[in-house]
Amino acid sequence: MPQLTVCPECAEPLDPADKFCGVCGADLKAAAAVGGDGDDGYELAPPLADSGGGDSSTLVFGLGTVQLGQTRITDPREEPRETAPAHAVCVACGVGQVDADGYCEHCGHAQPRPRDHQEQELEGVAAVSDRGLRHHRNEDAFALSATSLPDGTPAVIAVVCDGVSSAYRPDDASAAAAATGCESLLAALEQGTAPEDAMREALLTAAQAVTDLAAEEKTNGARPHHNSPACTCVSTITSGKTFTVGWIGDSRAYWIPDDRSVPAARLTEDDSWAARMVAMRLMTEAEAYADERAHAITGWLGADAVELDPHTASFMPDGPGVVVVCTDGLWNYAESAAELASVVPADARARPLHCAQALTGMALDAGGHDNITVAVLPFPVQKA
Repeated sequence: MPQLTVCPECAEPLDPADKFCGVCGADLKAAAAVGGDGDDGYELAPPLADSGGGDSSTLVFGLGTVQLGQTRITDPREEPRETAPAHAVCVACGVGQVDADGYCEHCGHAQPRPRDHQEQELEGVAAVSDRGLRHHRNEDAFALSATSLPDGTPAVIAVVCDGVSSAYRPDDASAAAAATGCESLLAALEQGTAPEDAMREALLTAAQAVTDLAAEEKTNGARPHHNSPACTCVSTITSGKTFTVGWIGDSRAYWIPDDRSVPAARLTEDDSWAARMVAMRLMTEAEAYADERAHAITGWLGADAVELDPHTASFMPDGPGVVVVCTDGLWNYAESAAELASVVPADARARPLHCAQALTGMALDAGGHDNITVAVLPFPVQKA
């Protein structure tokens, strides 16, 4: 019987002694009997040639050559799984006992992991991430932090990343980008770096962290994959009278004012095939987003990125509200700013965690076809 080196269902690397996949629970004995190598093809679209018709409201920065140090990111797969409670019963078959490694002894199904649903709330920000109803793992990630600028002004940070499912190790890519990007923002702001400069540097640092994951495979002597780890990223800093947004890919940020008579606004422009078609005036927005290629992304973080072009923009609203930062698992069900504003609770600024929970629940009720991650940042930031 041939020895499988990767799971034929999800491309997870395997050890010779594995009988079931550690991520999706696939029966490896049965898979080896029928063959298959488990590699996925790309669904990343290379950027089209620039026609000069971009959105003037989006600040795009060409970065040229940037020298970045190598960052070693801990591989989450190397971390021990939480020990299952004694006599726990499998959530899939309802029959088998769950072993100490978190797998059913009867059907081999991997039990729910802590990352399947995560919630966090800090002063001035809250976030929820959920696996959704269709995916076997959560490939989204977020990181939150709060600090003070050198002059004592409070600053709040949220980073949300979405792993590219067709790429290798998308969950690791998003986790690495979120953690590294947040750490970079935190350090830069505490040193007095201007928010937009800090945001650009953080996106570059996060991109390098994802690129380093591909380098690890070569260092470890593993069989190379033709689709390196990749993810999208959107980040927000709220501080003083302004907030700053930075992004690469199609994860989004929205401004939802407390006064719902004032229009809500989408703050980011997707790096996607559909957005490029609209910007080049080759299709209307309705035509572009109805096309099957609409969500093919043209910008991402990873070793295979054709170009690394972070976008940043700063805003100074006239009144209070919340910034909603999310992956497409949420905005697919409320794409326009008006649609999203209609489902954001009226007390979102006072109860950001409740708002994030409500938006996640809305996406799950609508089908939960993708991983869902949303962070909510009340604005202005209240002093402690």
